[in-house]
Amino acid sequence: MNVIDVFFNAEVLARAIPMLLRGLWNTLLLGVSTILLGTALGVLVCLLRLYAWTPLRALAVLYIDVIRAMPVLVLLILVYFALPFAGITLDPFPAALLALSAAMAAYTAEVVRAGIQAVPKGQFEAANALGVRFGTTMRKVILPQAARIVTPPHVSNCVSVMKDTALATVVTMPELMRQAQDAQALFANPTPLIGAALIYVIILWPLVRLTAWLEARSLRARTH
Repeated sequence: MNVIDVFFNAEVLARAIPMLLRGLWNTLLLGVSTILLGTALGVLVCLLRLYAWTPLRALAVLYIDVIRAMPVLVLLILVYFALPFAGITLDPFPAALLALSAAMAAYTAEVVRAGIQAVPKGQFEAANALGVRFGTTMRKVILPQAARIVTPPHVSNCVSVMKDTALATVVTMPELMRQAQDAQALFANPTPLIGAALIYVIILWPLVRLTAWLEARSLRARTH
């Protein structure tokens, strides 16, 4: 067996590139959309957990715990294949976006909660003594300080989300891995799968290094 011809066939890769690029666009669109929506929802869920009326706080805790305990793949399958039995049918992209954003929101809520609770209580007390409204205090005093704390773990969660977009292949969304699988079947060669793996590494490796740098920077800031 010629390993190069089987796994690194340049001709097959060249013919598969257009399919891979279409998949890459869908992957980036899904990943960025999930990060934006999941982050916004996560901050909202976090604020409900910390400061809302007691029943809403309990619901927020339940949501976070259940979603974090459920594999993302299972959540995707439930959204795409189970909701139609309730009369709710979603196309692959919105189904994947809903499932991934729900998971992202749960993890973001916990990260933001830890960041907010790490801000000294004196910051809240000082703002309250000055008569600053709660919303203004959170927006201008607490969240900016918490953001510095939560950035490293949040970036790590974003990397995980970008990798989890590959799971959208189970709902037939034509993202990068789905396109690679189709190309592999079309050309009867695994080279497109290797190409897709390399594209993931090229895109995500800088984010992995950024996460490591942010974590090291945060550690140095805490020790000085």
